[in-house]
Amino acid sequence: MPSADPILPPPSPEAAEHSRRLAAHIAAAILDEGDWIPFSRFMELALYAQGLGYYAAGSRKFGVEGDFVTAPEISPMFARCLAMQAEQVLKAVGGDILELGPGSGVLAADLYGELKAAGAAPPRYLLLEVSPELRERQRARIAERFPDDLERFVWLDRLPEKLRGFVVANEVLDVVPFSLVRRTGNGLLERGVILTEAGFAWDDAPMPDGELKRRAAAVFPPGEYEYLSEIGLAAEALVRTVAHSLEAGVALFIDYGFPEREYYHPQRSMGTLRCHYRHRFHGDPFFLPGLQDITAHVDFTAMARAGEQGGAEVFGFTTQAYFLISCGLAVLVSEGDPNMTLSRLKATSAVHRLINPSEMGELFKVLALGRGIDAPLLGFQSARHIAL
Repeated sequence: MPSADPILPPPSPEAAEHSRRLAAHIAAAILDEGDWIPFSRFMELALYAQGLGYYAAGSRKFGVEGDFVTAPEISPMFARCLAMQAEQVLKAVGGDILELGPGSGVLAADLYGELKAAGAAPPRYLLLEVSPELRERQRARIAERFPDDLERFVWLDRLPEKLRGFVVANEVLDVVPFSLVRRTGNGLLERGVILTEAGFAWDDAPMPDGELKRRAAAVFPPGEYEYLSEIGLAAEALVRTVAHSLEAGVALFIDYGFPEREYYHPQRSMGTLRCHYRHRFHGDPFFLPGLQDITAHVDFTAMARAGEQGGAEVFGFTTQAYFLISCGLAVLVSEGDPNMTLSRLKATSAVHRLINPSEMGELFKVLALGRGIDAPLLGFQSARHIAL
């Protein structure tokens, strides 16, 4: 997890030039689209503009050399626990594994390796990745680990219409472009971005009637005070599509976030938007476009509702710590140390980050959606279930 730090290191000259090119691209879009774009559009361009966006260009993003570290990079125990859950699902329904946003490829390599060692490797491991540069890094990592199995790995440009098996999306929903909505004494406004002589700037516009306005009116806490937060309609659409395509199996969504009652809390009146740059986080999405990640916490109640709208069932919702422990984390660690206890497990540096409440253990949640499985899922059998 990055640290909050107002002193952000300067980029290299090459990186700064790349950022300037993306900023010019976004500025042109603002002028072409009526001198104002919703923040969701700005975020889409900043992260995914072809060849320029943060996830579409070649900078290092994951690991110690990048801007943040995800759970698979912290410890292979994360993938080992996921493999336990995936094996249960694949034995029940068969089919493939689909990973959304595979990042560095370390989760795909570790997860496949664990399943192969257990004699449960899927016939195909599908990877949905929008970045050509990240695809190449993923392919190189997997080719190095499994040169004889590379044909089993299939990169996709879009979600398959039908899918059977196990889906995993680790830290994907938080980077799907979201809307910013502000409540003032004049009603509900959508926060957008304009171009000024000083650069990009915020500009709030009246919100027309529609789903975004309806949702904000329904979830914002009552009161006359100003309130700003995010609504992730595009992330909901992604979950709905995954649920609809899943003929049988389970989709796991792992991310930082809250159920709706906590997400839209009166004390969280400035929202959860944050940017990640060189292992530091801050709140300015206009800082060095293309060189930083832009995220928000996930409203898991909305995601669960979207999954049900897609025809799936909610199989479980708990914290990352409880999920990993339910999947046998302590047992897996103790294989290398018979004297390992849960208290010692929590003190182990890498595993500590995965399960400690002050690190990723409580803030990160795991939502399971699926259909066609009767047995309780391993990762939720002994977990503390959270109400959605």
